[in-house]
Amino acid sequence: MPTYDYRCDNCGERFSLFYKTYSAYDNATPICPTCESEALSRVIKRITVQNQTHDFGKMSSHEMLSVFESGDSRAVGEMFQQVGGSDPALGKEYHDATQKLLKGESMDKVEKDLQANDKAKKSKP
Repeated sequence: MPTYDYRCDNCGERFSLFYKTYSAYDNATPICPTCESEALSRVIKRITVQNQTHDFGKMSSHEMLSVFESGDSRAVGEMFQQVGGSDPALGKEYHDATQKLLKGESMDKVEKDLQANDKAKKSKP
């Protein structure tokens, strides 16, 4: 049963109307229950956006490259997490970088941090 939310442009009243069918909504002329005005605005209370999930493990190298080129650090982090998981052989730096990307840190900043860590390691005797 479709529910539609309105705000009256005349008195400001907020209310919902229920219709048995979409065609009933199309044929209706809604009015404010408080002041009986037809000057109404539809109110969108909340929407749900379904997150698109990817199986990065099944992607080709070309598709993975597209994820990198998208510039979406969270998607790159998700890809790193799915492909690398918790494999200790990848090292702490990999997992730290993955977490930073998942939090939305820019790919450029994460790369610079990795380079700085690499230089610091090389300079130690």
